[in-house]
Amino acid sequence: MTPPPDDTLDEIRLDAAASDPAALKWMVGAPPPSERLIRFGDSSFARFPRTRWSFAHMRQLMPTSVVPREDAPVVALPRRDRDDLEAVIFQTLGSRIRMTWAESLAANFTDGVLVLHRGHIVYERYFGVLTPHTQHIAFSVTKSFVATLAAVLIHEGVLDEHATIASYLPELADGGYADATIRQLLDMTAGIDYVEDYTDDTSSIWSLSRAGGFRPRPSGYSGPDTFYDYVQTLQKASGHGERFAYKTVNTDTLGWVLRRVTGRTVSELLRHYFWSRLGVEQDAYFTVDSTGVEFAGGGLNLTLRDMARFGEMMRLGGRVNGQQIVPAIVIDDISHGGNHDHFALAGYALLPGWSYRTMWWVTHNDHGAYTARGIHGQGIYVDPVAEMVIARFASHPLGANANLDPTSLPAYHALAQHLMAFDC
Repeated sequence: MTPPPDDTLDEIRLDAAASDPAALKWMVGAPPPSERLIRFGDSSFARFPRTRWSFAHMRQLMPTSVVPREDAPVVALPRRDRDDLEAVIFQTLGSRIRMTWAESLAANFTDGVLVLHRGHIVYERYFGVLTPHTQHIAFSVTKSFVATLAAVLIHEGVLDEHATIASYLPELADGGYADATIRQLLDMTAGIDYVEDYTDDTSSIWSLSRAGGFRPRPSGYSGPDTFYDYVQTLQKASGHGERFAYKTVNTDTLGWVLRRVTGRTVSELLRHYFWSRLGVEQDAYFTVDSTGVEFAGGGLNLTLRDMARFGEMMRLGGRVNGQQIVPAIVIDDISHGGNHDHFALAGYALLPGWSYRTMWWVTHNDHGAYTARGIHGQGIYVDPVAEMVIARFASHPLGANANLDPTSLPAYHALAQHLMAFDC
């Protein structure tokens, strides 16, 4: 999120308990007192600790497009709750600090977490203002949903992963994306002049957000007015297909391609391929720009259980309730990962040996785990060997996952090992 002004630096230092949005009574009252108001226009919605409320109430702050669950029956997530998980101990990355699973939830400002083991809920907790029936913004976990849609369309022959972007979007024939391919978008190897720095308010990610109405515009703003307008301003900085570089705008460009080739919005595609077939409990929704175009790179909001259902579908090779929702070959391709050399050039010190494929992060650990990741702590973690899926929403005061990985990644793996060792 945007860096806080100086007068909120003390609030940044609040821990999970002190920043509890329910205890702080954000937006409570008729009307709420001025010191408890959260608004879009003044950017207060994007400042911690207000984010601990706003991440679960994005529909009240900006326009959205619904992804309806329709009338399909809910596919139950049977329960087999366990009381032995909170005491699971792990060692944090890069230190000798030992921490329990329960302690890691507070350290990461967790809003909600759900653990599935062999399709059963074994652990489910909510904090602050999040409930089982409340949608929470998924940020870049959105990318994994959109890219998986694209992979299904490639499998169906609707989309050619080797075709250039300009062959689908002639509007980009003179821009940086012209000779990039669909596959290079999916694997984040398009060499576009764009910087993803969450601590710099002038970074490209915030320019994209202002164009798409995901951030307020300053007085006198004269920049791009929509996501598509912004994409058309970008030029090439380096050769395509040479190195991994994480850029949210690649997913918004992919979303534009999907809409062009199918004639359907991203919301409609998500409904058709996933939400009408996964057995979800609740509608999902996207934040949208002034023309109704979805923020494909980070605007999906959904419930924790429904996000876990998507992860469980991935774990089961694309099948849910006897239906093959995503072709098994697509899941297999994702889980085997992408180009290690391209990924290593990005210099993620906490992710040695990882790769990136179809907008999923692949660990290549001994369990073959892979994950969808979003800023401030959103995630789906799929561990095929442990038959485990973890879904998490969070509102960490700092955006980049490097701030959470030391107390998240080893916690996930420790939980997987525990479930395998002490199977009930």
